[in-house]
Formats: sequence, structure tokens, C-alpha cells
Amino acid sequence: MAAFPVRGLVEVLALTAVYLLAARVALSLAAETSKICPVWLPSGVALGGLLLLGVSRWPAVALGAGVVAYAMGVSPGVGLGVVLGSTLEAVLAALLFRRMEGARELHRVRDVVWLGGGAGLGAILGAGLGTLGLVLGGVVPAALWGPSGWLWWMADLLGMLLVTPVLFLRRPRRMERSWEALLLLALTTAVCVGIFAFPRPGSGAAHALMFLLFPLTAWAALGFGLRGAALASLTVALAAIAGTARELGPFFTTDLPHRGLVVLQLFIGITSLTGLLLAAARAERRQAVELLELLATTVRAVHEGVLICEVREPGVLNTVFANEALCALVGRRREELVGVAPGELLASGDGGDRQRLLEALREERSLRAEVALTRPDGTRVWSEMQLSPVRANGEAVTHFVATHRDVTATKELQARLVAAERVAAVGTLAAGVGHEINNPLAYLALNLEAARRSLAAEGAAAPEGVRDALSSVRGAQEGAERIRLIVRDLQVFSREGAPERGLVDLNALVPPAVRVVLHALRSRARLVEDFGPVPRVLGSEARLGQVLLNLLVNALQAIPEGDAGRHEVRVRTRTDASGHACVEVEDTGAGIPPDVLPRIFDPFFTTKGSDEGTGLGLAICQQIVRTHGGELHVRSTPGQGSTFTLLLPPAPVQSAGSPPPSLPLHAVERAVGPSGSGRGGRVLIVDDEPRLAQSMRLLLEPTHEVVTVTRGEDALARVAGGESFDVVLCDLQMPGMDGIAVYRRLQQEAPALASRVVFISGGASSPEARAFVETVAQRVLEKPVRPDVLLATVEEVLEGSPPKEVAARGAVGGTRRG
Repeated sequence: MAAFPVRGLVEVLALTAVYLLAARVALSLAAETSKICPVWLPSGVALGGLLLLGVSRWPAVALGAGVVAYAMGVSPGVGLGVVLGSTLEAVLAALLFRRMEGARELHRVRDVVWLGGGAGLGAILGAGLGTLGLVLGGVVPAALWGPSGWLWWMADLLGMLLVTPVLFLRRPRRMERSWEALLLLALTTAVCVGIFAFPRPGSGAAHALMFLLFPLTAWAALGFGLRGAALASLTVALAAIAGTARELGPFFTTDLPHRGLVVLQLFIGITSLTGLLLAAARAERRQAVELLELLATTVRAVHEGVLICEVREPGVLNTVFANEALCALVGRRREELVGVAPGELLASGDGGDRQRLLEALREERSLRAEVALTRPDGTRVWSEMQLSPVRANGEAVTHFVATHRDVTATKELQARLVAAERVAAVGTLAAGVGHEINNPLAYLALNLEAARRSLAAEGAAAPEGVRDALSSVRGAQEGAERIRLIVRDLQVFSREGAPERGLVDLNALVPPAVRVVLHALRSRARLVEDFGPVPRVLGSEARLGQVLLNLLVNALQAIPEGDAGRHEVRVRTRTDASGHACVEVEDTGAGIPPDVLPRIFDPFFTTKGSDEGTGLGLAICQQIVRTHGGELHVRSTPGQGSTFTLLLPPAPVQSAGSPPPSLPLHAVERAVGPSGSGRGGRVLIVDDEPRLAQSMRLLLEPTHEVVTVTRGEDALARVAGGESFDVVLCDLQMPGMDGIAVYRRLQQEAPALASRVVFISGGASSPEARAFVETVAQRVLEKPVRPDVLLATVEEVLEGSPPKEVAARGAVGGTRRG
């Protein structure tokens, strides 16, 4: 606590000393005849000291003013007026400057204005009290109170304008442009000497040279800021005062010396105030430029694209700025963007985006939307745009700022997710519908087969009506087979949730894909299938089927309707020179232009309309093929067609030899015979569809003893009751206890019978069921089960033959293992 009074006392004494030194200099520059000081330097010391050290140091001003009054030998009354006026003017000016939050750096025009305003108001108070004391003390006649007050007020005001800014200066860290500063100092000194040292009073040459001081002061202010303006103004003022005091220069007049002093004061005031204002304007401009440069650098450096557009007229924009990120986003140079309408960047097909943009411009409001931008090569990029109006003058919108964030990858991911969800939904629907169709289709096929056998038993001597009925039954069997294939194809190409891999025969995978597009293809081109030997590949049947289907759809869309005889789509399978499995889809359509060909696998790139494609089909195909370790190539000739080539590496381990293909119905009939050729056995049929169970019973009963139940619990109850069975035909999916639960109970209670279980599946829809089918060692027959396959499977179980993997899984009712 004791340190503060000591420090304050030291500061008061130091400020008093500087005040007295400034008074000494000012009095030395007073006119020799009138002893009037045009500029009272101590007033500037007083104001600067209070602003730097605090208003609480006002005793230093009072002490300094009292010492000066005492030294000049004025009466106590006059001295009291001088002390009060000098102190109050400094205190008032300092309080006003601080109240208006003026900065000592004077780097704003408002700082200079408030410094001048505070100095002017304070000087009025000081001059009024000082001259009042002079008038009351008889030093100045009352008639001269006005002129004396003017000179006093100007002297104090000029002292504050000249000295206070100099006190605000800080020591420069380093001398910048020293040669320019020395040149400016030399020129200013030379001009001041030429004006105020040699010319006779009233000289025209001095008046002419005086105008050179204004550009020199402006140079100092604009080139060196506050430091240059303050020092130049103080130098010119001291030179002018010194010359006039020596009765030299343009401001000294022998007839009216007081008028010369007034002109001198006006000259000094205008020069100093102009210099300070120019320096402040320079500082503000430099700050604004630095801020703009920082903003421009920041905008250029941000990762999001920034586009600034000027409003030429309502709804019409003109680009004035684009950062590097936006140029990279749209693939254009800045020179290509500046001066053009921003709407030209929007994709031509996005009429909705253009309409929303125009409405936002007309209504002068913000807009947030996802828009498609075009690049010079025709590609599209998706951008999340935020459009914001800028009201530069606070009223009308003068500019719009648009920020663009590249969301192409996000859109691609969203599209893939939507496609995956859509395919998964279709897969779920297909599994359910397929199961519901397969159940009645199964007993329909079995009943048709039973009817066919009965009609065929009469032999060649059968009446014509029987032969016609047999022909109709065979036609119905063919129709049922087509229904079965349609359901199976739908399940294969919609099985999005089953990405498990296994051995895939491409020759067996092509026909289902062809059948899906065959109806739409007939009106455009003929289909040619050219199958050659191909190695099996390791992959996902559903994924590779999706690739083949997409390639066929692309070929179909490349050919116009109405001239099917001239066009063809050829599907060729072969083994290439490197041993890879190769599938080629060739069409005779319009072909692909050379500038488009390198980009057809890019996501969202499409030459089709929005109703035909999203630009993701080939990109997804490329990704699927790559995940299988393969390649997808294309070659095309405009006007002649295109050829897509799918190459897949062979599976690491191939089965020895080729499994025998499924036999057609008539061949199996001859091999198995109408009633089967094996021994009879006791068969338990477990199926929740009574009609299907009854159809299988009718097919098997001529040779075997058959027991049917519709619940898994009933089947287990019969086994637990001591009944013996040679074969169990069990539906995989049933309400309550399903086939999986029945099998697991049999493994615990009757292991020998569990090994003779044959599952019948209408399509494993749940992940648990699919995993069970792929891993179980027992036979799994897919509904609808072909009668010949059912009979042969029962014979194999009775004979104890192990399950066989059927090569062509497209075979009717084919048996398969995990």
C-alpha cells in the first residue's frame, strides 16, 4: 500500500518537470514584441500526461501552472485563474477522451475527432478562466477579452494537438524505410528554412513555398502513420513559430501583428489536424486491408467451396469471387468463374434446383439445399449449398455468398444404402412370397405327376381321350415348372442379405438372369447364348447374378425397340488364356462415345434420363467384381455396339470331374421307373400343409408305407411311442416346432433316425435357417419337389447312399448340401 503514494509522487514530480520544460520552450518562442505564445506546449504535456498516467495525476498540472505563473510575476488572483484554467482544461479533455473510448494509438478517425473535440472544449474552459483572471487583475483591458481569449484558446488547443500525439508515440521496434524518412526530413527542413528563415516579411516567395508543406505533411502521415504526422506537424509548427517570433516568414506583419498570429495559429491547426486525420485514415485503411486479406486468405484456405456473387438486378447474379476449393470442386479456373452467372454451374436436368434458387434470389432469403454441379467434362458432383444474402448498407441485398460442401461420396453411400434396403426388402418379400407359392405348387406338381403316372399306365392302347388328358397333364407340368423357375430366379437375385460365398457355376447362373430380361428383350433383339467350358469360381451367387442381370439390362437399354431382327444380344462364356472364367455380354446397340467410355464406371455418371438410371448400376457392378478379385472391362464402337467382359479367377480347389447334370423328366422316369425300383420302407412325412403331405403320400404309397403328420410335436410323439421309420421327410419351416427343432430332438433321442432325415424347404428366409441349410449334413430338397427327385432321394436313403451335391442347382427340386 505504501508503494503507490511513492510511485504517484514520483510521477507527479516528473510530469511537473516536463510541464515546466515545455513552458520554457514555449516562452522562448514567444514574439519578441508582444510576448504572446502562438502555441502553449505545456497544455499538450498536461493532457498527454493525464491520459498516460491517469487523471489522478492532475496535481502535477496545477503545480506546474502555479510555478509558471509565479515565475511570470503575476498577481495571486491572476495566478489562481491560470492554475484553475490549466488544470480543468486538461482534466476535462482527458475525461471526455476516455469516456468516448478513444485509443491512444489514434488509429481511427474517431479517435482524432474526440481528441480534437476534447481539447477544444477543455481549451475553452482554460482560456475563459485564464483571460478572466487577466481582466480582473487589470493585466488585459476588458475590451480585449475576446481577442485575448481567442489567442489563449488557440494556443492551448494547438499545444494539445501538437504535443499530445508525440507523447503517445512508442519506441519503434526497428527503423522502417530509413532512407525515405531521412529524405522526408531533409526536404521538410529545407522547405521550412526557405520559408521561415530568410524571406522578408510578407514575401511572395515565402507564401508560394508554404504550400509545399502540405504535401510533405501528407507524405509523412500516409507514409509513416501517426509517428510521421505528429513529428512533421510539430517540426513545421516549431519552425513557423520560431520564424514568426524573429519577425520572418509569411505570417509576420508589421502593421497588424495580432492578425499574423491568428493566421499562424490557423495554419498550424489545419496542418496538424490534417496530418492526424490522414494518419488515422491510413491506419483504418491498413486495418481494413489486412482484415480483407485475412478474410480472403481464410476463405481461400477453407476446404469448403465459397462463391461470392454481386446482385446486378433483382434475381440476376454475377460471380465476383471463387476460392480454390470451389474451383477444384467444379473443375474450373477462377478466371472461368468470375463474371458468369452462378446458375450455369447447376446441372442442366435439375430444374427444381434452379426454381428454388430463383425463388430465394427474388425473395432475398437464405437457402440450404443439395444441388448437382457440372464439370466441363460433363460429370456431376453433389454439393450441400448454403446461400446467404449480404446487406452491405444494412438495407438492400448487394451480394449473395454461397458455400458448397462436396457430398458426392455421401450421396453415393446413401444411394447404395437405399438400393441395399430396397433389394433387402424385395428379398424378404420374395422369400415370403416364394414360400407361400412353393407350398401349393409342390402338391400341385406331385398331384400332376400322380395323374400322369395313372394315365401313362394304360400304355399305347389307351383311348384317345386318355391320351389327350395325358398330353394336357404334361402341359400343366411344364407350366408348373415355369412357375417354379420364376420364383427361384426372384429369390436368387433378391437375396441381398445372403453374401456368403461358395462354388458358383457361371453357366448355371446365366440362364436365370436371361429369363428375367427375356420378355423385355424380345421386342428389341434376338438372344444368343454361347456356352463354353468355364471353371467354377468362389463367390456369392446373388452378387454375381446381380452383375449379370445389370449387364443384360444395360445391353437391352442400348437397343431401341421395333427392329428385333436386326439386333442381337449375345451372352458368351469361356475360359480365357490365363485360366480365368470369362462371361461376355455383347450387344449391337448405339455404342458408347469415346469421351464417355472412360467414365462409365464412375458413380452417378449416366447418359440416361432420370427415369432410366441413377448412374450407380455399373459402379456397383465394378465394386462387386473387384471384391471377388475379378475385373470388368468394356470396349465399344459408336454405332456398332458394346461388349462387357467379366473376368473372375477360378476357385482354388475344383471338384474332381464334373458332377452328372440333372436329368430331364422323361430320362428320370426311365431310370427310376413308374413305381421305383428299390425296396419298400416306412416313411414319415412331417409338413404343416396337409395337401402337400397327402400328395407326397399318394406318390410314395405304391411302394412304401407312409405316415403323415402336420406338427413336429406329433412326429416326435410317434417316435417316442415306439414307432419305427426308415425315412423322415420333414418340412424345414413350420409353425410351432420347426424342422430344425425336430432334427435336434431326434439327434438326442433317436440318433439313427436323425441320420435318415430329409429336409424339404420352401426357401430359408431367416439367417438361422440359412446357416442351418448350409451346414447340415442331411439332404435338403427345395420346394416344389419334383416327383422323380423325391422318389430317387427316398430310394437313396433306404439304400444307405450318402448325400450327393447336385451340380446344376437350377435343376428341378435339386438336392443340395451345405
